[in-house]
Amino acid sequence: MPLGQRPGDKSESRYCGVETEFHDDMPHLLTESLSGGFDFIVAPLIDPSYRPSSTSNGGSGSLVLPVAASDLILSPSQWSSHVVGKISSWIDLDSDDEKVRLDSEITLKQEIAWASHLSLQACILPPPRRASCGNYAKCVNQILQSTNNMQLWLRVPLEKSEPMDDGSANANSDFSGGRMFDSWEWWNSFRLLCEHHSQLCVVLDILSSLPSNNSIGRWFGEPVRAAVIYTNSFLTNARGYPCLSKRHQKLITEFFNHSVQIVISGGLLHNISGESIKALPANDDDSHLEVMPTRHALRPYLDYIAYLYQRMDPLPEQERFELGYRDFLQSPLQPLMDNLEAQTYETFEKDIVKYSQYQRAVCKALIDRVPDENASTKIMVLMVVGAGRGPLVRASLQAAEETGRKLKVYAVEKNPNAVITLHSLVKLEGWEDIVTIISSDMRCWNAPEKADILVSELLGSFGDNELSPECLDGAQTFLKADGISIPSSYTSFIQPVTATKLYNDVKSHKDLAHFETAYVVKLHRVARLAPSQPVFTFTHPEYSKKSNERYKKLCFEIPSDSGSAVVHGFAGYFDATLYKDVHLGIEPSTATPNMFSWFPIFFPLRTPLFVPTGSPLEVHFWRCSSASKVWYEWCVTSPTTSPVHNSNGRSYWVGL
Repeated sequence: MPLGQRPGDKSESRYCGVETEFHDDMPHLLTESLSGGFDFIVAPLIDPSYRPSSTSNGGSGSLVLPVAASDLILSPSQWSSHVVGKISSWIDLDSDDEKVRLDSEITLKQEIAWASHLSLQACILPPPRRASCGNYAKCVNQILQSTNNMQLWLRVPLEKSEPMDDGSANANSDFSGGRMFDSWEWWNSFRLLCEHHSQLCVVLDILSSLPSNNSIGRWFGEPVRAAVIYTNSFLTNARGYPCLSKRHQKLITEFFNHSVQIVISGGLLHNISGESIKALPANDDDSHLEVMPTRHALRPYLDYIAYLYQRMDPLPEQERFELGYRDFLQSPLQPLMDNLEAQTYETFEKDIVKYSQYQRAVCKALIDRVPDENASTKIMVLMVVGAGRGPLVRASLQAAEETGRKLKVYAVEKNPNAVITLHSLVKLEGWEDIVTIISSDMRCWNAPEKADILVSELLGSFGDNELSPECLDGAQTFLKADGISIPSSYTSFIQPVTATKLYNDVKSHKDLAHFETAYVVKLHRVARLAPSQPVFTFTHPEYSKKSNERYKKLCFEIPSDSGSAVVHGFAGYFDATLYKDVHLGIEPSTATPNMFSWFPIFFPLRTPLFVPTGSPLEVHFWRCSSASKVWYEWCVTSPTTSPVHNSNGRSYWVGL
């Protein structure tokens, strides 16, 4: 029974599971859990008392594992949809005791083989028992190489010890070589040993005490599939029902937003005999809960988790539109080299926010250029360069009507297919006396007169990556000396991110070129490790004939309470000033609300970069050009050095 349903939300986080002990009667166990409201169980597949070395096969060469029963007790769909296997917690593949180690290796392989036979979607691996887990990872990596579709979820506690005021560590700290314990480093070491395998994921054990928000934030870029919350982590509200601290509530909500499933584990610790909580989603007050009968002992905790899910705000329309694009790599558009298709125009033209900002900018420019006393007589020349199918033409004419100013408009467009639509639009709207359509590349058009205002929408996700500088440098030849360009300037930004899914998607191509390509992507399951910083700025008009090539060195400081981190690449954004105080952009701290024309850009690193606590991250970015193309190069020089990516534009470039 899903926790709830928000419009457009079909993520796995709607389903909640329960962790169970080994049970001889799996059908009863599953029926009890499903009828109690849970969607799946996390269950041991083999009797935990089993040890291969203590089992005699009588010399027959055969061995019957002590599993709950045969695979026939449940249907294939039940095994696949409602059971997550739990590998025996006693195994220790890095034990100094050879007998324990060998027993562990045999058992791990046997249990995974049985789970694969049952067609389970996933099995949970027990946490590493020590920082050095080389043999454990080696065995898991071997299994991953031969497993078809089943995922292996490594279980780790969400824990990072912090120093106390007196300089000592918390009571639960585990010092290794003088360092405080950080479970993220367990995970990072393990996945490095397993070569970042895409079927290796994480299950987080949520404890009653949580690390800092920055430390937690690292996990949102990792492949976290489930979070186990124990009943002893729940508090008791005024009415005696289980509830969670505000920090735990916020964390669970973030998990929901990142498609992380919740699993409840432990025994009933709240004395609610025969009763359960039914959530009322409208209020933030834990006392607004109803009571109803139940059969499952842990139903009160399930209902509280459902309450947290149901009180979340509905997904905004924009988010629902973007769901299918989350963490999906797309090649950036090349509108200068290629002619856009009708569907692409159609998508961007629906962005009402973008064009309302342009209309505001043109309004302000017209008011500044034409005093009220000249409004009825002075005609301003406005050129829309890269007019597409006409949305900026419409926005400019609406600005003229709003301000009571007069316009003469030139719509310059190189795409002959879009020009057909422009002619139809002008005729339909009766703009023949106002709008002149020019079918030409703006860089080589000989304008019959100079413009007062030059309007363009040539910006890409990284600002200049669709060659706005080169295009506007050509177009400004027909702008008056005191003319206005809208936009007047734009700046690109980057920030380091952990993005395991994106890295694995790039790695799956198994070539260098894809690691040296920038992608447009709706970032979702990423950890933003530090605030973004500006890279390249372009201003228009630009009469100094300054080169459009650029170089920037940046130094990022990852917050010290985050702990160590891994950088898979850099997220890129832009912020543009259209005119004076009218801006447009996707840089997170200043992003224009409800605008969907641009997703961020992602620059991957060929090798994920480990950044120890307190180490600065030094990054270099270049914008390079030749007679026929523009491209970016990037590298890291601290804490370690990477190769320069995309040297000479060998893998990725934008055609002039």
